[in-house]
Amino acid sequence: MKRLSFVLFGAFLGLLLVQGAVYAERVTVCDMGKRTVEISSSAQRIICLSPGTLRQIVYLGASDRVVGVEEFEKTRPSGRPYILAHPELTKLPTIGPGGPGSINKEPDLEAVLSVRPDVIFISYMEPSNADALQKKLGIPVVILSHGRFASFDALMYDSLRVAGKVLNAEQQAEKVISYIENARKDLQSRTEGIAENQKPTVYIGALGYKGIQGIESTDPSYTPLDWVRAKNLAKTVSQKDHLFTDKEKLLSWNPDIIFIDAGGLSLVKQDFQKKPEFYKELRAFRENKVFVVYPFNYYVTNISTAVADAYAIGKILYPDRFADVDIQAKSDEIYGFLYGKPLYKAMEESYGPLGSLLQLN
Repeated sequence: MKRLSFVLFGAFLGLLLVQGAVYAERVTVCDMGKRTVEISSSAQRIICLSPGTLRQIVYLGASDRVVGVEEFEKTRPSGRPYILAHPELTKLPTIGPGGPGSINKEPDLEAVLSVRPDVIFISYMEPSNADALQKKLGIPVVILSHGRFASFDALMYDSLRVAGKVLNAEQQAEKVISYIENARKDLQSRTEGIAENQKPTVYIGALGYKGIQGIESTDPSYTPLDWVRAKNLAKTVSQKDHLFTDKEKLLSWNPDIIFIDAGGLSLVKQDFQKKPEFYKELRAFRENKVFVVYPFNYYVTNISTAVADAYAIGKILYPDRFADVDIQAKSDEIYGFLYGKPLYKAMEESYGPLGSLLQLN
């Protein structure tokens, strides 16, 4: 009897241990859609769908777990440093077209299943659609987010933490968050205490918005200007994330310094050839104070490039406060930390030196 009791107890204890082991092999997260999702902690095969998703996985150092990418990720990598740093991603199987038009839509199910993912990360999908997709495929679907389009949004920090928990990369998520926050604080501290009447007035033009745009395309909440406390003239008329101003308004502002997003530089040059008299009325063009910065909104925000732009803009606006900053070295530090490779030269090949004077000839 005692022997039987001992055997039963041993079996019961073994069952508990097995159950505990099974439980330990699962991780539960609350994703950016406020959904509770359970995933195997040993998940090694992942795919990323919709804008900004793959970039976050690269930040977390998990690009080697990606088993397929969208066709969109294989096109024009120059504005997306995460692809420049990891060109091997473009050699992976295609799992659908991707692109902005894919947002909140069911992906190519056959293509997704063909790469046998353990977990699917997807951005900007409605929770009900994610639930339906997960049920249909029998694969965990985790919603991530970059927050507001065309702008840095701290919601990305929460998203990184979610993905970090799934991938057992929580420490890396915190390192990335700390790095970005420390850069923001450094930029803010360098420009603290400058009186508003001592700041030059500034305008940023040619920002991409649903494609490339000319000088009229601007942003009242342009992150690099905000992070160096610049006097962004667009804020005087709107607080929206994007704004199309007209040339008459730009003439009335007549900013001291103009920045041109390199993504729309070709349109500015074309427009200059057609309407040189307009540009010559602008003080910044007459006094040769028009500078080129890198585009950072390409498949939503490339925060690495936004930070590099902020340092370049700070050095132009307040040279004494940024005298110790070498833009190429700083850019390579930023890209190196977030992607594992210095990428300034690759970006320079596409867009020219960061913060360079605009050349119209």
